Amino acid sequence: MKPKIFVDGEHGTTGLQILERLGKRDDIELLSIAHEDRRDQAVRKALLNEADFAILCLPDDASREAASMVADGTTRLIDASTAHRTNPDWVFGFKELEPGHADKIAKARFVANPGCYSTGAIALIRPLTQGGVLPKDALISINAVSGYTGGGKGLIAQMEGDGEDAIDAPHFLYATQLAHKHVPEITEYGLLENKPIFSPSVGRFPQGMIVQLPLHVAALNASSRKDVHAYLAAHYKGCEHVRVADLAESDAVARLDPTKLADTDTMEIHVFGSDEQVNLVALLDNLGKGASGACVQALDLMIG
Repeated sequence: MKPKIFVDGEHGTTGLQILERLGKRDDIELLSIAHEDRRDQAVRKALLNEADFAILCLPDDASREAASMVADGTTRLIDASTAHRTNPDWVFGFKELEPGHADKIAKARFVANPGCYSTGAIALIRPLTQGGVLPKDALISINAVSGYTGGGKGLIAQMEGDGEDAIDAPHFLYATQLAHKHVPEITEYGLLENKPIFSPSVGRFPQGMIVQLPLHVAALNASSRKDVHAYLAAHYKGCEHVRVADLAESDAVARLDPTKLADTDTMEIHVFGSDEQVNLVALLDNLGKGASGACVQALDLMIG
């Protein structure tokens, strides 16, 4: 029998992207909820428990509620919200986190999908802290820019509309109080002892993302840019969805377009700079490898 998949929150930005990916497949059976029934708890609970796998594309509180609806059942969950990302009972859904982590996702009942910014940040940080190159007590700063679809339907309407709430700015900084919701997962899965300073921004483009981690080589247990690159390249060697550009390719980059990987489910990593300073950069689609694409990658592991 084909596994039954239910996307709870299928009418939102992430849910629609997941359905677009899954709708082309004939190896699964998709369960769906009518738009008018999406707030009917009895209908949702029935579908959640009928499914073999459910992907939660909901606000945090609604995701916790959905998880409680299947607590006594067998449905396996992937949660795209922030609700369970640092919960020890849930497996973090970044399959490239460390060797063997994809197997943990494959066997898990509960998987917490990473946030888009944290996917890029953890991809840069984790190999270095785990390998002892970046001290775990380092004080670091992360800068990033995302396409506006990362803000959901509300921000999309503001960026694309012309009403009273329309945003005219070509680019804007936010989370100025340095309390972004992705910081806890970046800290935990980056193996950091101190919260990083995280400064995110939004550009006037729908999809795409650049995450930057600038570092002084003197503050690392490395002697050169080549050393830093080697740790990242070794960590992601053979990975299907994460590619580390070689140094010659990075040296040839004069401008890096955040939309380069839009509509893909992959990530590209660069090590820019010199033997004194490096700027580690992750390039991805905020709705691809940063959200919907990652959910489907986790689902495929769980289906086996």
